[in-house]
Amino acid sequence: MTVEARRIDNFCVGSGQTRFGPFEFAGGLSLSAGAAAFGSFSAIRFRDAGERFIGVADTGYWYSGRIQRGEGGRPAGIADFAMEPMLGRDGAPLDGKRDSDAESLALKGDRLTVGFERAHRIVEYRLAGDRPGPALRNVDFLIPRNELRTNRGFETIAYAPDGGPLRGARVAVSERSLDSDGNVFSAVLEGPRKGIFTVVRNDEFDITDGAFLPGGDLILLERRFNMLSGLAMRLRRIAADDIRPGARLGGDMLFTAGMACQIDNMEGLDIWRRDDGAIMLSLISDDNGSFLQRTLYLEFRLAAER
Repeated sequence: MTVEARRIDNFCVGSGQTRFGPFEFAGGLSLSAGAAAFGSFSAIRFRDAGERFIGVADTGYWYSGRIQRGEGGRPAGIADFAMEPMLGRDGAPLDGKRDSDAESLALKGDRLTVGFERAHRIVEYRLAGDRPGPALRNVDFLIPRNELRTNRGFETIAYAPDGGPLRGARVAVSERSLDSDGNVFSAVLEGPRKGIFTVVRNDEFDITDGAFLPGGDLILLERRFNMLSGLAMRLRRIAADDIRPGARLGGDMLFTAGMACQIDNMEGLDIWRRDDGAIMLSLISDDNGSFLQRTLYLEFRLAAER
């Protein structure tokens, strides 16, 4: 599939500002393609730091490709892009929105873990070379199924660093499945801190993805939409030492952007280390299959850390 990419050099419209909280804007792309399947991207993970990627769309597709880079390493285009249907355990493509609504992805080696909502489940797959195989097994997500809301399920699945307090465990965070106090259901799925915890929901933001920093802290990507203020995105940091069973976590709000900046329905986040040691965040948007929305790929450098 050929993807057309238009460079985004300034994050905020009409402004040369590059610093946003602890982040420095490092470039972006507005993406389009002629194929009907293109878009609806919910999650992205890099197979190589800042180069080969794989992701899921909430239409039941895998997508993959490679970031092309220009001067100063800024993103310049997309190459080797492909999409293919996700397969069930029977080897057949997932059928219908209820079963194919893939919203989150974790990657470690050749193991892929996908979170689905509507028909709530977390499913393992394997990469065979460059291609994902059929579904292998379901993973226990610990949270009572009746607490998961129909279209507000697992928007985040991420591997914690092996050397941190979570010892490489997968962590799942829902979008807006709330406990009786209005906090977001989440869980550490394995390891020494296995169990359920919650994340405080505030300012009408919903969690759309997350990824771990090398030191073990969790960065959450959040989104808000209302008719008065329009669309916004936010990044929040949760300390690694605080993630444990029974915890109620607020974290630190790092950065919020609204309609004056180059954002859309930001749904996917990954974190990787550049060759010079810089910590990079990559974000991708879900266009919901609408001609009124855009598929955006954005990069930020975490200026305070290496």
